[in-house]
Amino acid sequence: MPTFTALTTLPDAENARNLGEALERMDPAPTGIGVFEMEDDSGLWEVGAYFEAAPDRAALAVLEAAFATRPFVVSELPEVDWVAKVRRELAPIEAGRFFLYGSHDADRVPEDKIALLVDAAMAFGTGHHGTTLGCLRALDRLAADGLTITNAVDIGCGTAVLAMAAARVWPDHPVLASDIDAVAVEVAQANVVLNGLEGRVRCIEAMGFEHPDLTDAAPFDLIFANILKGPLVALAPDVAVHAAAGGHVILSGILNPQADEVVEVYARNGINLVERQVIGDWTTLLLRSGSAE
Repeated sequence: MPTFTALTTLPDAENARNLGEALERMDPAPTGIGVFEMEDDSGLWEVGAYFEAAPDRAALAVLEAAFATRPFVVSELPEVDWVAKVRRELAPIEAGRFFLYGSHDADRVPEDKIALLVDAAMAFGTGHHGTTLGCLRALDRLAADGLTITNAVDIGCGTAVLAMAAARVWPDHPVLASDIDAVAVEVAQANVVLNGLEGRVRCIEAMGFEHPDLTDAAPFDLIFANILKGPLVALAPDVAVHAAAGGHVILSGILNPQADEVVEVYARNGINLVERQVIGDWTTLLLRSGSAE
């Protein structure tokens, strides 16, 4: 079955969300809609919809006029099994003591590594992206320094790879993993089961720290947030509230030119830089509550 996309951009977040809601009312309705802040520091928001048949161009033109957007770009996508393609093309990843692999590479797991099985799926975080890799390396550094973590949380967990890694390093202490996306939470829970970590990693659907289980579990001595600059900046006051004194914070999803702004915002909230790591276009920050650079 063919899939069609209709994509446009506009500069206002609220207008973008309203456009996304308007797209839901099209007839025939799209099968999926996404509203995302673009990662190029342009300040633009991308709004996209997926259709099983070519969308009504006249209806799209009405929406363009109503929301003052750029013209929608409509494309027909090739029929590709993307999960199968990713499984074929993604090789295992080593990050310090961690070895991330798909089930098709189970025979390649080294005996001296902490192995995490993360198959290609609908959520972000296979370890091949520089942001996830940077977080794993930062976690490896903390473990190598002899740190013991008793209360960790992974905010915006995607596949829950970071939460699972922490649970493997400190097996006596459970880890919380949360995501705003219900699909990501389902994928995270499936990965937890695949890795035999039931009872040690608990997955929660939540926006940021807005869940009673997260509030009750605070303060955390390790907080992961591998999302994007905008949400990270907005999350800074809540991270400060939920971080233990002297607790560590690992942030990523930050383009290199954005890193200084994130560092400054967190410093204003009493969470200060310990180390930054650059992998390709992306920066990972290791910070500590109440610790100066």
